Amino acid sequence: MPSSLPSSSDADFEHMFDLAPVSLWLEDYSALKQLFARWRSEGVQDIAEHVRNDPSCLWQYSHCLKVIKVNQRTLELFAAPDQATLEASLGQVFRDDMHAQALPEILQLWSGATEFSNQAVNYTLDGRRLDVQIRGRILPGHEDDWSRVLVSLEDNTAQHQASRALKESELYARGLFENSPVSLWVEDFTAVKRLLDDVRAQGIRDFKTFLKVHPEFVVRCMHEIRVIDVNQETLSMFGAESKEMLLHRIGKVFRGEMQESFAEQLLDLWDGRLFQQREVVNYSLSGEAVNIHMQFAILPEHAHDWSMVLLSLVDITARKKAEAYLEYLGKHDVLTQLRNRAFYVEELNRLTRKGPWPVAVLVIDMNGLKSINDEEGHAAGDAMLRRVGEVLAKAVDAPACAARIGGDEFTVLMPATDERGAHSLMERINSLLDLNNQFYPGRPLSLSMGISSASSGDQLEAAVNRADQAMYAEKMRYYQARETDRRRGSN
Repeated sequence: MPSSLPSSSDADFEHMFDLAPVSLWLEDYSALKQLFARWRSEGVQDIAEHVRNDPSCLWQYSHCLKVIKVNQRTLELFAAPDQATLEASLGQVFRDDMHAQALPEILQLWSGATEFSNQAVNYTLDGRRLDVQIRGRILPGHEDDWSRVLVSLEDNTAQHQASRALKESELYARGLFENSPVSLWVEDFTAVKRLLDDVRAQGIRDFKTFLKVHPEFVVRCMHEIRVIDVNQETLSMFGAESKEMLLHRIGKVFRGEMQESFAEQLLDLWDGRLFQQREVVNYSLSGEAVNIHMQFAILPEHAHDWSMVLLSLVDITARKKAEAYLEYLGKHDVLTQLRNRAFYVEELNRLTRKGPWPVAVLVIDMNGLKSINDEEGHAAGDAMLRRVGEVLAKAVDAPACAARIGGDEFTVLMPATDERGAHSLMERINSLLDLNNQFYPGRPLSLSMGISSASSGDQLEAAVNRADQAMYAEKMRYYQARETDRRRGSN
């Protein structure tokens, strides 16, 4: 301490120093001042660059600091039985990352400051890491040689551990968010809640009717949603190069039938359902439809204002395509691409119940399939059946439907059509059949057809039978003519 202080002040200082509730160190920094003077004489101007270029400077810095005295709190903090033991173990106290964190102190002292502060790391003699807030002051009267510097250490290990744990937790959560295998959106629905509250305050009770009368309200709510963040899977799903690109073109993602599904979402919110899930259709930035299973949740701690909403979107486009294909297979004949027998039976039952009347029936049978299979193989027979499918697909327009109901059997059901309409269709089929035979070389395609109609549901089954009988009569005439031609050819 400065010799100018009276002895009573010395005693008071000693007493306060020892009893202080924080760690106090009285140190001699005179060797550091001399080191700084030498560096300046060597031309060092940017001390930060100098230290970065020569990391040994940090070691030189720490070895210039001489401990004169520490208080009792310091011994307790560093688990040292006495000052001598602590001084002998300073290599254990000031080590590892402590040196790297000394630069702020060096910069402050180099600039001429008589006070400095820094957050640093020390270690106790039993190996525990201490996060400490360092505050130092060159004592008055020692500014010229820095021979007396009072340093206090405040142990804030608990706070820093909590801060590190929080940071690690945030990094963990961010990692889960960014690398989630499903698309995640964080959104703010505050403005949407405000709009719904305003409608409720107007006395509206039937919100569903309100939306039907005011569809523009749905669009307004959609525009009020604020997207806070999206993850990497979202960018991949919608074909966006960056979050900025996606958010700038968000109108291309949420469009079309999305307005209808969002109206349903608003109805659920109106009824207090803060967790929802539904299937929706969005669009990628390239314009392709993306079928999505959406889960929507307003986080519980934000239920009062809807300021944080988490959406997870799972791309179910492949599943939807598979379902559509399975549905297609359930109602279509794979070979001819016409409707299959299951659909025909379902449609026949529906027409029997509901009409509209009259209903015409056209029963068709391909001629000569067995001989083709026997003579040329089933592949040739299948090719001929596909040609039947081509002809009927071009000839038959909705609401009529053509179906393959057996190996070489086909039927066309024609609601709201009489026998005259059925004859017109048969003529069209024959015309397209001629064109088909001109297009394909080799064996010509031949069909036998029968027509009938019903004016009520209880007559429809009988009409099918009549058309079937008419087809068989036509088929008999076809084979009889072929037999006559064969015999003539043999004479």
